Amino acid sequence: MPAAGVLEIDSVSKRYGDVLACDRLSFQVRGGELFGFVGGNGAGKTTTMRIMLGVVAADAGEVRWAGAPVGPGARRRFGYLPEERGLYPRMKVLDQLVYLAELHGFAVNEAHRNAETWIARLGLREYRATEVQKLSLGNQQRVQLAAALVHDPDVLVLDEPFSGLDPIAVDVLAAVLRERAAAGVPVVFSSHQLDLVERLCDRVGIIRSGRMVACGTVDELCAGTGTTLVVHAPDAPSGWATGLPGTDVLDTGNGRTRLRLAAGADDQVVLAAALATGPVHEFSRHRPSLTELFRDVVGDPS
Repeated sequence: MPAAGVLEIDSVSKRYGDVLACDRLSFQVRGGELFGFVGGNGAGKTTTMRIMLGVVAADAGEVRWAGAPVGPGARRRFGYLPEERGLYPRMKVLDQLVYLAELHGFAVNEAHRNAETWIARLGLREYRATEVQKLSLGNQQRVQLAAALVHDPDVLVLDEPFSGLDPIAVDVLAAVLRERAAAGVPVVFSSHQLDLVERLCDRVGIIRSGRMVACGTVDELCAGTGTTLVVHAPDAPSGWATGLPGTDVLDTGNGRTRLRLAAGADDQVVLAAALATGPVHEFSRHRPSLTELFRDVVGDPS
């Protein structure tokens, strides 16, 4: 029996005609965890999130929250940020947030307090009486974030929440997500900004063609991918590292060569080969980034 506070996606499948958007997809987001949900365009991320919220019905499988199937009552306690904005364009910011909080069962005074809190927190004070359609796209995204948070949700499901935000707003949102996770809320979000995902998330799931192809902490995911070596040997001839045992040359340029060193391979063999060509100004090991791992598993994240 799963612990309370766990959001479970269990063998979920969804087909649109000939396209299998979700293929027996399973993963968990634990209470207090920031879970990054990443994949290429069309991989099935948005469909999965819509199934979590009941916006789309799964063909098979189940979504559970705290051990029970998610129904309308539980979904009232979810906070959702869709990839496409779902705001009323002619409604003023404060009025919109109050209205949404009331829809989630808050009394009018409490709805106002929560709305004002998130307006202040997300830097929207000067726009509280402005129609959403008159805001910049970045500020519309801030309002959409406030709409996902205004009812103090027990679960957060955010589809590309950092899209359109300037660096200051990114930092504010990152702090908010950490706070919600620290309060025990499961937080799952998708993003193409893999540096942010790597920096923020406790665990990451990588989806491809509707299936989860990798899931774990970044350290766990990178553990089996080997190490990247950077060698600066300015006098080395072209192709000096080709064919060295346990290595793959990733790229070369300006006297620098980046190699992928397989698990268990001896980096001293690479160093000896580099020294045989002349002076070596740099010889360093790097753990692959999430972006590099993503490219290995899925392809170019752009």
